[in-house]
Amino acid sequence: MSEDVTGRPGTSQSLERGLAILSCFSTERRLIGVSEVASELGLTRSTAHRYIATLARLGYLHQDPATRKYNLGPRVLDLGFTAINSMELRDVAAPHLRRLCDETGNTVNMAILDDVDIVYVERFRASRRHQNEIDLDLHVGSRLPAYCTSMGKVLLAFLPHAERDELLDRITFARRGPNTLTSKTALLADLRRIRETGIAVNNEELAYGLRSVAVPVFSAGGEVVAALNLAAHRTMVSLDDLIARLGPIMQRTAAGISAQLGYRATPGTPRTTR
Repeated sequence: MSEDVTGRPGTSQSLERGLAILSCFSTERRLIGVSEVASELGLTRSTAHRYIATLARLGYLHQDPATRKYNLGPRVLDLGFTAINSMELRDVAAPHLRRLCDETGNTVNMAILDDVDIVYVERFRASRRHQNEIDLDLHVGSRLPAYCTSMGKVLLAFLPHAERDELLDRITFARRGPNTLTSKTALLADLRRIRETGIAVNNEELAYGLRSVAVPVFSAGGEVVAALNLAAHRTMVSLDDLIARLGPIMQRTAAGISAQLGYRATPGTPRTTR
C-alpha cells in the first residue's frame, strides 16, 4: 500500500486514516457503512472504501453479508488481548483477585478507564446461585459505560476535576437499570462522596439485580490506574452488608495490589488518576 504524507515530518496520513476508521467503532456502534465513515472522517467515498477494503483484507475489519456494513475483525481483538496480557498491572493483581474471589465466593473484576467507558482487564467468576443473572456475558476486554458501573464511578471520581468535567460533558446518560443515575448533577454528587470515602457502590444502576462495590488501585506515583469490584446478586447480600462487610476486604485487596505496584500512602497527599 502506498503511503501518503501528512506534511508533518515523521507521520503517515495512511496510518492516521486507518486508525481513525477503527476508532469509529464502539460498543453502541458495531456496524458502520462506507458512506458513514466517509462522512464522519471527511473522506470521499472511494477513498474510504479503499482504506476499509485494505483493513478488511488484513483482518482488522469484517463485512457483514446481510447489511454490507463492517464490524471489527479478529485482528483487532488479538491486539486488544495482547495489550491486556502484557500489562504489569494485570500480572500483579491476578493472584490478589483470585484470593478475593475464593475468600468471598463472589465474582471479582478489575477495569481501567478508556474515555467514557471502562475496559475489563481481569475477571474471576464465582459459581453460586443467581450468578448467571448478573454475569451480563462479561469477559476480559468487555466495555461498559463508566457512569453506571461501580468501577467506572471510582475511576471518574479520582480524575483531575477539569478532565472529569470534560468527560462528563460527553456522556450520553441513559437508564440501564432500575436505579441508574441519569443526570450529570446526580453523578457529580455521587463522585464527590466516592472521592471522600474511597469506595463506590452500584445498586442496580447497570442492570436489575446487580449490586457491586468498587475501590481504587494506586500506582507508585499516587495515580488511580485501575479499579476493582466485587459483584453480587441483590438476593445474596444487602446494600449495607455489601459496604460494611465486603468493603473493607476490598480495600485491603486494593491496598495489597497498590503496594506491590510501588504505592506508598502519605496522609494528606492528593490522589488523582492519569
